[in-house]
Amino acid sequence: MLFDKVKAFVVELDGTRAGAEPVFHGGQAVAGRVLLELAGAARVGALRLRARGRARAHWTESRSAGSSTAYTQSYSERVEVVNHRATLLAPDSGDIAMLPAGRHEFPFSFQLPISLVTSFEGKHGSVRYSIKATLHRPWVPARRARKVFTVIEPVDINTPALLEPQAGAREKVARSWYCTRGLVSLSAKIDRKGYTPGEVIPIFAEIDNGSTRAVQPRAALVQTQTFMARGARKQKCAVVASVDGEPVGPGRRALWPGRALRIPPVGPSILHCRVLSVDYSLKVCVDIPGSSKLLLELPLVIGTVPLHPLGSRSASVGSRASFLQDWGLCALMERPEAPPEYSEVVRESRPVAASQGLFSFLHDPDVTTEGPYFACLQEFRYRPPPLYSEEDPNPPSEAARPRCMTC
Repeated sequence: MLFDKVKAFVVELDGTRAGAEPVFHGGQAVAGRVLLELAGAARVGALRLRARGRARAHWTESRSAGSSTAYTQSYSERVEVVNHRATLLAPDSGDIAMLPAGRHEFPFSFQLPISLVTSFEGKHGSVRYSIKATLHRPWVPARRARKVFTVIEPVDINTPALLEPQAGAREKVARSWYCTRGLVSLSAKIDRKGYTPGEVIPIFAEIDNGSTRAVQPRAALVQTQTFMARGARKQKCAVVASVDGEPVGPGRRALWPGRALRIPPVGPSILHCRVLSVDYSLKVCVDIPGSSKLLLELPLVIGTVPLHPLGSRSASVGSRASFLQDWGLCALMERPEAPPEYSEVVRESRPVAASQGLFSFLHDPDVTTEGPYFACLQEFRYRPPPLYSEEDPNPPSEAARPRCMTC
């Protein structure tokens, strides 16, 4: 039978032969080939290719009336961001082409739109990109091959809006059984709004406990997924990293002079999509026994292009200095240290074993360093050499040093 003559039919993208899935971004060219292997000569009507990228949101909500469910409302929305069609094989004369036995390659290439949405998989929505090849033959069903690829839109945090410090203050009257227990206040600040996975967020905070009970300060990095369809919204929040502070006793004040919170390998922020968005925020809260917690939320943007080395030093040092000066804590500010030697940077950045990996601090089994997001971020692992040095690493010897003529 003619159907049995097709031994293999697959879609390959440039870069997959090296064992790593390619990652694309808007405006980039996608190139590859369709491989067709025939056990014998076969007649082919056409070979067509279609590349698609779709952002989709879908969920259902049940409306109840008393003890029974009245009805179920479904919400669905879909946006097509990539739609490319091409014909790789079409007979010049007639409707049928005869291909000999063996291996056949049909190359293809197309340009992605300038602006795209990062690939995403969520509970109520997704952003997926794929390439599908369809082989049409007479008298037999069409044969199809599909290849999924990843798109990550660059989010550069080296922009003025994302380099601005974020700060806020909240206070709350602690009550228990309608009795006032005192005032609890919270002030917090971070040096900028934009960060990349693997970075450490230094949290500067002041907790003033004027109540009669000890309170517990905490900080967490929260991811909020928002899905939009037919004018309705559905949100899903998850804590991706957290840090706890020491309890603050009654009538006492505590300071966080840069409490470190490391960002795990999460996907970047998705800010410009009609059907879904992925936002991040730093939530600093104080648990008050017998009362609702005091919460302060600072917006964050998780990007893919890291902070430039010079900007990182000036932003972090300047922000920390201004924050501590506002609270009269200049004595806590450390002097900025000189940049490390390039050899030390490279040695520290070499790949290590899985038990001592870059993100070994994570205890959540659902969080992994594998996947398209982490693969894209590994290119930023090696930092450039230091821009300057306060000491000459190769001082001149005594023989080469110029001597005074009077000595």
